Amino acid sequence: MAAQIAASRGAHVWGIDAADELLAIARTRTPAGDFRRGDLEELPLQDRSFDLVTGFNSIQYAGNPVLALREARRVARVDANVVVVTWGDPEKMDAAAVVAALRPFLPPPPRGAPGPFALSNEAALRQLAAEADLNPVDVFEVDSPFIYPDEETAVRGLNSSGVSARHSKHD
Repeated sequence: MAAQIAASRGAHVWGIDAADELLAIARTRTPAGDFRRGDLEELPLQDRSFDLVTGFNSIQYAGNPVLALREARRVARVDANVVVVTWGDPEKMDAAAVVAALRPFLPPPPRGAPGPFALSNEAALRQLAAEADLNPVDVFEVDSPFIYPDEETAVRGLNSSGVSARHSKHD
């Protein structure tokens, strides 16, 4: 979704994922984007290639999250931001139930990967960033309530996530 929005505003979008099925979804949603199969810990990009580097619910799935963040820092231009978007505290968010329901359909995480809520704790996220030689400027939560006008819209919205779209395609 972020790639789609960025591309619609004129940004050149590049993305990476380890799952071919999720790349296919990204390519369908954002045809102008450049999406490739790869590893967060070994980005196939030149140093200082991007004005902004984002990781949406991805860094916590890397086998070595520190290395993944170092790669993000490496491909970011000198004054570029590296933004890590991750789940909040599962005890405080309704979306944790959605993640739990989708867990059987998720690909297995890489060996040693900490899982979806590993970076939900601000101290853990700040420590990881510091180990990757990044200086966290701001860590904050964004309230994203699951409120829909009707059941049909709710089902369509919840089925639009990459994992849901991938699973429903195979049903």
